[in-house]
Amino acid sequence: MSTDTLGVFTHGTKLLVGYLKKLQGGGYPISAVPRIEREGPAWAMIDGSSGLGQVGSAFAMHTAIQKAKQFGVAFVALRNTGHIGAAGHYALQAAQAGCLAMVTGNDMPSVAAPGSTRAVLGSNPLAYAIPTGGDPILLDMATAAVAGGKVYAAHQRGESIPATWLIGPGGLPTTGGSLYPHGAALAPMAGHKGYGLGLWCEVLSALIPGGAMTWQVGSWIFDAPSKPSLHNASFFVADIDAMTDRTAFNSRIKSLIDEIHAAPTADGIASVLLPGELEFRSARNAVQNGIALPEDVRMKLRECADVVSCPVPEFLN
Repeated sequence: MSTDTLGVFTHGTKLLVGYLKKLQGGGYPISAVPRIEREGPAWAMIDGSSGLGQVGSAFAMHTAIQKAKQFGVAFVALRNTGHIGAAGHYALQAAQAGCLAMVTGNDMPSVAAPGSTRAVLGSNPLAYAIPTGGDPILLDMATAAVAGGKVYAAHQRGESIPATWLIGPGGLPTTGGSLYPHGAALAPMAGHKGYGLGLWCEVLSALIPGGAMTWQVGSWIFDAPSKPSLHNASFFVADIDAMTDRTAFNSRIKSLIDEIHAAPTADGIASVLLPGELEFRSARNAVQNGIALPEDVRMKLRECADVVSCPVPEFLN
């Protein structure tokens, strides 16, 4: 629900029905408990025991924050977990604890490389959060041109797919949203630059902890509910207080933010925004006025009611 509050509907309650099916089918064991396999003062490798990615990721980020508070920095990798949802959610937890953080993840391939005719890497997410003394700076992005969930959502709503989103089976751009994921791949973000970042996420998230890589990762949506998905993630955290004076840091970052806000803007643009600024505005509006869920999210929540055999809540009818 935290991502819905921020206005990011692709990675919020819309995903719940898929997680419920995995829990019911045993692919994500209900009794799974993440465990530290090996560790040092400022690092840890964690096995998620094939459980919910949110459980494993919360445990991993908590571990990273604790170690960073003690030793200044920490790197924690999580292997053998479920789909982690929104990587930015965990980066935000670190910022709320006064730390800056970077979170990466990997997924089964859905993104083409420059020149390829099929998917090579996952839409491997990269997120960071920076405390500011006010709303954190928060970036959460797929290393694809667009998150796969946005393709599904646009197609379900009957909207056209931009030609920059997908690569068809011949290696050329396509607007056929129905082709994804079996007949088309996502384009990499910014061409070779996004491809390079996606590879970096694969190394941090999966290669280092010994997790499943590329096609070894399962599909948490299309595979049988009884199969684990073998996702992986990494969590880097740095404690601001260990490295610099907090008051001075807040003053300097406020100066940076003010400078960016004051940049000249194009016609019709009130101000240049920082990553996350629109999302935190949405969150404040949601607290005051509630969350207006899009119909594709409401449809998925109605599916949840069917999966667990409970009446559909009145507000979803």
